[in-house]
Amino acid sequence: MFAYYLQLALRSFARSPGTTALMIIAIALGIGVSVVTVSVYHLLSGNPIWWKNDRLYAVTMDSYPLVLPPALHIPHLEAGPPRLTYRDATYLFSSDIPRRKVIMYSATGALTGGSAQHAPVRVTTRVTTPDFFAMFDVPFLYGGPWSASADFAGAPVIVLSREENERIFGGANSVGRTLRWNDHIMRVVGVLDSWAPLPRFYDVEYGAIEPPEDSYVDWRWAVANEVATTGALNCMQPEKFVGLASSECVWIYMWVELPDARSRARMQALLDNYWAEQRKAGRFARPRNNRLTNVGTWLSEHEMLADDNRIMVGVGIAFFAVCMLNVLGLLLARFLNRAPVTGVRRALGASRRQIVLQHLTEAGLLAVLGALLGLVVAELCLHSVYALIVLMRSADTAVRARFDLVSLWWTLALAVIATLGAGVYPALRAGWLPPAAHLKNQ
Repeated sequence: MFAYYLQLALRSFARSPGTTALMIIAIALGIGVSVVTVSVYHLLSGNPIWWKNDRLYAVTMDSYPLVLPPALHIPHLEAGPPRLTYRDATYLFSSDIPRRKVIMYSATGALTGGSAQHAPVRVTTRVTTPDFFAMFDVPFLYGGPWSASADFAGAPVIVLSREENERIFGGANSVGRTLRWNDHIMRVVGVLDSWAPLPRFYDVEYGAIEPPEDSYVDWRWAVANEVATTGALNCMQPEKFVGLASSECVWIYMWVELPDARSRARMQALLDNYWAEQRKAGRFARPRNNRLTNVGTWLSEHEMLADDNRIMVGVGIAFFAVCMLNVLGLLLARFLNRAPVTGVRRALGASRRQIVLQHLTEAGLLAVLGALLGLVVAELCLHSVYALIVLMRSADTAVRARFDLVSLWWTLALAVIATLGAGVYPALRAGWLPPAAHLKNQ
């Protein structure tokens, strides 16, 4: 019987191809737009390292002065600065409480000396400690992070991103080779595999879609060579790099990995005791605000899970609802216009249930065709989003949005359920029409 209903649905499509195409396009547009908005929301608003959410913590201490300069804009003042001063970061980093610990800041350099490059390449660089890679589950294509001995010695070592290795060395295994970062000869110890956590949770300075850095160098080496930060530097007065070590400027991110409640309690106690000692020495004029913030809370506090992303999803769903209302109206008109044919079928013995199932089968076939076209629309829209990011930023910093297998099944389910839902009322109306009046007219 289902095959017969499909045959009737195809004949109906052939009799009115214009209306059929209009309904399929409406379903496809609604599906495509809603899937794109949900995909972009998921891309920008998810926790990219959720499996470690109860172990990774940003370390912050409120070292701002009691009275802030009027010209200094401080976002999220109640949460305190997201970074630490040099003296606070280095003291807390000396603790053996965390399983892993990282202090870091951002810098910029120019790479030369690669076998496949023809001109110096400007690169973003993360100055960090070696636990960065294991703590944040960063995958390696070649080699690995620099060793503890290299870190202790402040060795001139560098890790390249996969994209930068492609550009400089043509994708070859560059471990052990040397190149020049600014005026320093550096030895390549590792090349990352593809890695793009979104949002970039470990550094909230430039927003959600900023990609990871092109290169990574050792903290001790960078400090010894006075590598300046190109990140945010909140100071009460201008400072040179040498002066940063004793200043109240906040510019260093610190993250720790604390595997259990006991280690978290010990780390919190260390923060509070250190804060109390420094307050007695005349620092930390503001009320105590020492925090260990997990990734999820960190993203929320710094508006990486912004309300405008949720509004975008709401607009997409509303657009889909409007499309489905149009489909409902077209289906109702289509089914009622076939009332004479339906009346004949009822007179020949078709039950109301069979009439309803016939019309629901037609609506379901429209749903499948609309969903398939909706996938094409969604892919084209995602490519457009990527092109827009390239236009607004650059090809090097653009993030390619894609939807995965989950989005595929979500699309098909949404299309079928919504279109069948829109088709229920027209199908019931068609099934409950009194056939006598139409037969008399015929």
